[in-house]
Order: sequence, then C-alpha cells, then structure tokens
Amino acid sequence: MPQGARPGEARAANPPPAPRSLTEVRRRIVACGRCPRLRGHCLEVARVRRRQYRDEDYWGLPVPGFGDPRARLLVVGLAPAAHGANRTGRMFTGDSSGDWLYEALHRFGFARHPRSVSRADGQRLADAYVTAAARCAPPGNRPARGELERCRVFLAAETALLRRVRVVLTLGAIAHEAWLRAGGWWERFPPRERPRFAHGAETTLPDGCVLIASYHPSRQNTNTGRLTRAMWHAVFRRVRRLLDDGARSRTTPVSRPSFRA
Repeated sequence: MPQGARPGEARAANPPPAPRSLTEVRRRIVACGRCPRLRGHCLEVARVRRRQYRDEDYWGLPVPGFGDPRARLLVVGLAPAAHGANRTGRMFTGDSSGDWLYEALHRFGFARHPRSVSRADGQRLADAYVTAAARCAPPGNRPARGELERCRVFLAAETALLRRVRVVLTLGAIAHEAWLRAGGWWERFPPRERPRFAHGAETTLPDGCVLIASYHPSRQNTNTGRLTRAMWHAVFRRVRRLLDDGARSRTTPVSRPSFRA
C-alpha cells in the first residue's frame, strides 16, 4: 500500500479488469460481499425462513441475472425479494411480482413457461434477459444509495456484454435511474433532458436503443390498481412490436422461439 494511503485505497486504484463473459459476471455477483447490511439481512432471512418455505434451502446469496445472452430485450427490476429470488436464486422467481413478469414474458413469446418457481423448473428465456439494480434483498425493499452505487458495476457489466439489446424495460423509478447510470447515459444528458420515468414513457437513445419505463409489478402497485394487467400487457405489446418491426426493417425473417430443449 502506498505510504499515507488509507485501507482500501490501493484496491480502489487498481480495480479488477472488466469481466469478459456473463458467466464471469455471475461468478462475481454470487461471491460479492461489499454490502454488510444486505448480506446480513439475506443470511438472516435464509436462516429464519418463512413458515410456508421452512423445508426449503434458501439461496441467501447475491442473485445474478437470468436469460438469453443474445437477448434484444433487457428487463431491469429493483432487487430480489426476501422470500422470492433470495429464496430461489433466480431473478423474479417465487413471488407475485415474478408471476406477473413471467406471465407477460410467456404471453409475448419470451419465456418457455408462464411461471418461474425455482431454478430447476425448466424455465428458459429467449431474446430476453432479466436483471436488477441491486442483487441482495434489502430490508423493507429499500436499498441505500451507497448500496446501489456499489452494485452498479454488475449492471454496467451486463449492459456492456449484452450487445444485441435493442429495448430496455425498467421497472420502477430506482431501476430506471440505475440503468441510465450503469449505461453511461445519466451523465451524457443534461438534467432536464434525461429520459423521464413515467409508466409507458418511451425514449429512443442516441445509439438507437429504446428505453421504456413501467411501474414495478409489486403487490403495492397491482393490488391498488396503480398497475393493471391491461397496462402491463400494453407495455409488453409495445416491446414485442418494436423488436418485430426492427427485425423486419433489416429484412430479417421474424420467428418466434420454439423452446425446444
């Protein structure tokens, strides 16, 4: 360590090289211990467990993204749910928000099954990748800003490696800002010109990628009617149309996945 440097400064001055594959990103996510508060919370949830899941072994680790490495659709959520992805080890799997997400992905041709319940359920995504702003379940579903900042390196790495993405769907204002920052767009836009968050808001970025915002399919939003199934499906219908029209404009035949093993 250089003379006079504080602990940790030497590591910060020489960050690890950028990951070369999504497999490496996954490995780094699962091994991450940068946020003691979040790691402690996830481990405690996994130890105590909810009564209905008391016979299950909780994942209890940071949760990596899930999906097709050649995806044209990137879906960005907030964070794993304590008894959802923190239990199952797969994004948006095992809770009501995931039920909404995978039903829509299946309906519009991105998912093999309409539900995602475990890592061993045979679920598979085609042309879509699901990730989040934070990889550990936060107490009260509220990650601290510093925790989001420390986790951003993983979202940035996925964004860089998913080179075919043409549509990004952000679920909630926190995920929206997190992806803009991870993708480098936050600093490129003057504050008043940054893509705004509003349900259904759509922005075509300078590189041609389309950013679409949606309310998060949380119980708070779906039970109160702030987000209805019709509103939700309309967002995915727009995503499907953008991707299909983009394929046609390149004179490439449009085909839906068969999900054969």
